[in-house]
Amino acid sequence: MPLSRRDFLTAGAVAAAAPGLTSAPARAAAVPRPFGRYGTPARRLTPDTLYVDPRGRGDFTAVQAAVTAATGSGRTLVIAPGTYRETVTVDAGRTEMTWIGASENPRDVVIVYDNAAGTPKPGGGTYGTSGSATTTVRADGFTARWITFANDWLRAAHPDITGTQAVAAKVQGDRGAFLHCRFLGHQDTLYADSAALGVLARQYYAHCHIEGDVDFVFGRATAVYEECHFRTLDRTDLAAAPYGFVLAPSTAAADPRGYLVLGGRITSEAPDGSYKLARPWVPSSDPTARPMLTVRETWLGAGIDTAAPYTDMSAAHPWQRQRFAEYRNRGPGAVITVPENRPQLTREQAASATGAAWLGDWTPWRKH
Repeated sequence: MPLSRRDFLTAGAVAAAAPGLTSAPARAAAVPRPFGRYGTPARRLTPDTLYVDPRGRGDFTAVQAAVTAATGSGRTLVIAPGTYRETVTVDAGRTEMTWIGASENPRDVVIVYDNAAGTPKPGGGTYGTSGSATTTVRADGFTARWITFANDWLRAAHPDITGTQAVAAKVQGDRGAFLHCRFLGHQDTLYADSAALGVLARQYYAHCHIEGDVDFVFGRATAVYEECHFRTLDRTDLAAAPYGFVLAPSTAAADPRGYLVLGGRITSEAPDGSYKLARPWVPSSDPTARPMLTVRETWLGAGIDTAAPYTDMSAAHPWQRQRFAEYRNRGPGAVITVPENRPQLTREQAASATGAAWLGDWTPWRKH
């Protein structure tokens, strides 16, 4: 019998070869220098650096404890290999914070929990979508490198819960950069959002792996996904397609830029044609939203429905009225079979659909 996605977290070296919810490889436990080339508590990278290690070789054994201690601006957390089963919140006051996965392999540092929107809270009620997030980042200027953010809540394990949204990471701050990270979940994996309607939140995801099924990249942010791998999951709980939707932007009408997918790839564990590329999310909190998505120069696998890659979330807000477009995509899922269902940018329009145009005076690609 194949391992469940939660089993991957404890399967050691076997899991390290799998694309899903993997933990640190077995070799990580034996590494004599848990913080790699990033110093130690005795020899700090900078005075503002804190060290996290589940085996007690750092300043803290839990990520949230380190975040709580890292008051002010410009603090760095170096996180040793391990699986950190906890929820973490970076509040708005902890600006310009950086997290570094010490092994420089995102499979080795996993921050994971298992709340869903419908999970009962200890004090009553349920968590809701936002409250389900394993990691929440409200601060501006946040950077993460080589970290896995995961939510391993499973529908099959909780048939009584209908609120199945289970967020791995919710990012609300401006200038949030995630480099060589992984985001693992099922529904609503990565919530790329802003702090409030009318507040700009620019985000940059480069060389990241993002996987899930329903709306697993969603929200209001102005976000660039450069050379990222989006992986759609198989679903044995459904008898027919669509199994889900890769992207669900909820861009405010006043925002000229929403999501930009640039030079990436979309692959699938599911049967051919069983996923939609996107659908627009017009939330009840912003009924005037005009979701925007541009997917360009990206390889689309056979899992994408070529005849109808876009669909509606609500009949009141058809996707055709939103700002969806493609440019020079390739692969079996990019074949144009029904031209009116695949709006394309002109060469002139594509010239302004770039990371620099999306992010303005912020140039996070220089952090590679």
